[in-house]
Amino acid sequence: MIHYTVQWGESIVDLSWKEGETLPPQELVTSVHGFCFDEDRFMLVDLKHRGWDFPGGHLEHGETPEACFRREALEEGYVEGELQLLGAVTVDHSANPAWNEESPYPKVGYQVFYVMRITKVLPFGGEFESASRMFVEPKAVPHYYPNWHPVYEAIMDKALAKLQK
Repeated sequence: MIHYTVQWGESIVDLSWKEGETLPPQELVTSVHGFCFDEDRFMLVDLKHRGWDFPGGHLEHGETPEACFRREALEEGYVEGELQLLGAVTVDHSANPAWNEESPYPKVGYQVFYVMRITKVLPFGGEFESASRMFVEPKAVPHYYPNWHPVYEAIMDKALAKLQK
């Protein structure tokens, strides 16, 4: 298991990556993300007001994590494809002085991660949260994504291993 502490705004959050084929309890899933590949190229989306990132977002009422990621990949990157569950990042606010009972996230929640083998690249429309998309070599992602850290690197390793199968 890979651990890393990040500062998101005022919040100090401990992240732990755990590979797995089992989803965490859905009521504790705070967001769903994925690493999308067109052949051997990794897709990044330029999220308005945030910069280059990988697709992901929050579950809508009644939505499964897989359906959420399919929707986010389509809305942000205009792609469709085959998904495989990679695992989840535990997002632990226990050491976060900014967290309290009124916080929008649970003290310990989860970000679910998938890998997508892109089967359809649609014309980019920019109608939702992203201004553009690009495809890069996986090793180039940290050049575009300044908040890349060891947890994401471990997820990337797992995604690339799944694609080799």
